[in-house]
Amino acid sequence: MNTTSGWLAIGALSERTGCKVETIRFYERARLLPAPERSPGGYRLYSRDNLKRLTFIRRARALGFSIDEVRKLLTLADERKRPCAEVRVVAGAHLEDVRAKIADLRAMERVLRDTVARCADGRRADCPLIEALYLEAPTQAFRPPDSPDRRRKRVLAVPRR
Repeated sequence: MNTTSGWLAIGALSERTGCKVETIRFYERARLLPAPERSPGGYRLYSRDNLKRLTFIRRARALGFSIDEVRKLLTLADERKRPCAEVRVVAGAHLEDVRAKIADLRAMERVLRDTVARCADGRRADCPLIEALYLEAPTQAFRPPDSPDRRRKRVLAVPRR
């Protein structure tokens, strides 16, 4: 509900932003959103600034920024006297992660496409995908990603016959 003083209750904030109530509470506990004002009855009341900040958080999360990256971006946004170059560093690092994930997804797509094609009509007694999943040796069963970032998952490679 909207309050008469221009404040929003948590349900109204949820509706306006498309953010679930529990997620709003999570962002408060994570200190991305400041603790809201309270009504005399103890209900959370959110200002237009809270709405704007939650919209920022939701948009950043939709772009795939982690909670820590959002926190950093919010700090930079709150300190507007700081140069945009710092924001660019955070966004640039995230862009590289996104590109690496896209490359991994394309590699997974190729492997799965090739495996499905090798299954032909699905009547083979042996299944190439099942066989590949049973392989233990990393050099045989997995192909490392193209990126030097070793924290990412390795991509399944199907052995050729």
